[in-house]
Amino acid sequence: MNLEGKMLGNRYEMLEKIGNGGMATVYKAMDKILKRYVAVKILRDEYTTDQEFIRRFEAEAQSAARLTHPNIVSIYDVGVEGNLYYIVMELIQGKTLKEIIVEEQGPLPWKWSVNIAIQIASALEMAHRNNIIHRDIKPHNIIITEDGIAKVTDFGIAKAVSNSTITAFGTTIGSVHYFSPEHARGGYTDAKSDIYSLGVVMYEMVTGKVPFDADTPVSIALKHMQEEPEEPIKLNQNLPTAINKIILKALKKDATLRYQTSTEMLVDLKAALKNPSGDFVEELEYNPVAATQRINTEKLKDDKKGKKENKFKDFIKNHKIITAIITLVLLFGISLGATLGILSATKPKEVEIPKVVGLLKEQAKEKVENAKLVFEYEEEYNKDVEAGYVISQDPVYREIYNKVKEGTTVKVKVSKGKEKAIVPKVAGLKEDEALKAIEQAKLKAEVEEEENKKIEAGVVISQETDANTEVYAGDTLKIHVSKGAKQATVTSVIGKKEEDAKKELEGLGFKVTVITGEDNSKENGAVIKQSIDAGKKVDADSEITITVNQIAEMKEVKIIVNVKSLLKNDIYETVTTTQSTQVNPTGTVKTEKKVKDVHVKIDVGGDIIYSQKVNADKTDISAITKGTGTNQIKVYVDDVLKDQGQINYSSMTTYTAE
Repeated sequence: MNLEGKMLGNRYEMLEKIGNGGMATVYKAMDKILKRYVAVKILRDEYTTDQEFIRRFEAEAQSAARLTHPNIVSIYDVGVEGNLYYIVMELIQGKTLKEIIVEEQGPLPWKWSVNIAIQIASALEMAHRNNIIHRDIKPHNIIITEDGIAKVTDFGIAKAVSNSTITAFGTTIGSVHYFSPEHARGGYTDAKSDIYSLGVVMYEMVTGKVPFDADTPVSIALKHMQEEPEEPIKLNQNLPTAINKIILKALKKDATLRYQTSTEMLVDLKAALKNPSGDFVEELEYNPVAATQRINTEKLKDDKKGKKENKFKDFIKNHKIITAIITLVLLFGISLGATLGILSATKPKEVEIPKVVGLLKEQAKEKVENAKLVFEYEEEYNKDVEAGYVISQDPVYREIYNKVKEGTTVKVKVSKGKEKAIVPKVAGLKEDEALKAIEQAKLKAEVEEEENKKIEAGVVISQETDANTEVYAGDTLKIHVSKGAKQATVTSVIGKKEEDAKKELEGLGFKVTVITGEDNSKENGAVIKQSIDAGKKVDADSEITITVNQIAEMKEVKIIVNVKSLLKNDIYETVTTTQSTQVNPTGTVKTEKKVKDVHVKIDVGGDIIYSQKVNADKTDISAITKGTGTNQIKVYVDDVLKDQGQINYSSMTTYTAE
């Protein structure tokens, strides 16, 4: 079913589908009341008739909504409309960690990976302190924002932890590549199971691959239970030894040998950043507890069964291995039956959640306590609900599967009625000062961060309700707080083509100016220089000038030399010859003129491209020169400069010397 364009709860306008999960479909939506984008997770149609899935879906909202942490996706609202069950969450702009790993196609930088792991561990620390186990930690459920912040999402199978919590193998949800051994075998899972999954995520970040892989989920699960992973340092030799030890400790198959809490792992992760080669990761030792039982048997006194008994004893004596297996199976059955019996006997009963919204506080308290639940309340101003009446309750009253365990706390908000309040002026204040002023004015604050080059980070840019406006106590004042100028790290585009270089830098938010230069040692059309060095962190809208190599094209110019013209028709020489005759035996003197020979030389930019002897009446001596830009030409006749000028290769095809 496509919900694009639909309105849920008369508040959330569904804009576009942005994801699909095992249990739900996720839409981007607009919260019409608070004027902000949110993500809405909607339970798939095939599960709306399954009460167990509905219970899990609602448990997800109630569990995750209690968690407030910078590395956990916030839950804003939960609701039901017809047969649609939905959760409204914080909309995160970014990529999943899995997308980043796939795009990198290899190990991620170890420092970056450890920083991400610290943020995930910090989120788990908060969840575990609230008795919530995620049970599905994997890169797909970790979103990395554009600012590099890790956000853990999809507490889809998280539930409050108790000593009787058991996850059945048949109902596990998630990816088997990241399961702990106890999760894979369908056993008891706790905080240490999340630590194992985080170890798998770290392994994949620093090596580019998961520790165990196979063709089928069952084969992968068996590897988690039976095989030891290859040390990540063998797959990535640049990995520091401390990080290698942290990952291997998190991946111990015996949960007692792993980090026992997320806090312990956090301490080592932070230490690894300062001392990556340090030997501070503690190896835990296994201390087996001997648990033996002796089974006493009595002799059977029935003589009629004596022979059968002897045969049975002979069988036991001759088939010790089979007997041992049968005994173990029986002991396991007895143990399992006893355990289930104890769990059943100690498991709290489930009771109906009373609907108390709209009742007076005293009536609500009586109703909750009569249902064998714990009543807890807090008061707040509300302009729509009369003083003393219940505004909301948690857990909420539901039409389907409206049960919780005896002793569960029901938290209600009771109206203090209407009270006038004056909006304080907070624009220009530091965020903490503004929040304090809003609280003192008996108002609620909603903070929206935005980038701003002119106002320093942490200062309120504006407020959506003007100062000194009269409102009701308990109303929400939305303020916009500066995150400062958005910063980005400059990448190197040297050697890249102009189009690719511009696309890369503009994708980071930079403004790009292109100029040309010439370097015959570099590829034509490639970037040979950038105005801001790679690795430098600057404002994202900074201007970067790139110099693109533009080698001029070599062109030909034909040189024609008219020697006759250059010599001003002085092309002849006088020749005198003597000839003997009978009349004049001493010889006849004869004088005549003939064309003389001259030496022509053409010099282009210092290079002699033509040098020959020719007749002085030559009018069509030619030579070819190739080049770019301009060059000087000189023509010599018998070493006398007769012509000089400039050759422009881009605009000339012929140069004539005459």
